[in-house]
Amino acid sequence: MELLLPDSGLLFWMLLAFIIVFAVLAKYGFPVITKMVEERKLYIDKSLKAADEANSALAGIKATSEKILAEAHEQQIKILNEATQAGEKIISDAKREAQLQAQKQLDEVRAQIAAEREEAIRAVRREIAVLSVDIAEKVTRNSLNRDKSQMELVNRLLDEVITNK
Repeated sequence: MELLLPDSGLLFWMLLAFIIVFAVLAKYGFPVITKMVEERKLYIDKSLKAADEANSALAGIKATSEKILAEAHEQQIKILNEATQAGEKIISDAKREAQLQAQKQLDEVRAQIAAEREEAIRAVRREIAVLSVDIAEKVTRNSLNRDKSQMELVNRLLDEVITNK
């Protein structure tokens, strides 16, 4: 049984060594350990507070970025609408200009056709007059004698032909 129950002298010296070690630790070790634990606790508290501040700042930045993205999206839509309207305006202006040019060219062609037709009519009239005079000359050569009244008729007809030209 001696193994299970220590001797009283051994128990005394173990108790004395424990009290001395405890006293030295209480005087020099525990204050340093508690100081380090307190510093660690303060450091952890500061870190948690900084993390909370960083999270709130990040949330603010995230909200700001979402707001900026929304504004950019609105501006993009506005610019696209303006570009679409400008494109439609350019297309309508081009169509209107093309129609005006086509109408102008059509009017010019009509005027040119009318002028050419008038010129053709004049040319035909000239030819008809020349042919009429030639025919009249041939007819009158055969039928006219050198009579004075017949010469007056020829002169009058020539005058009419010249005035009609």
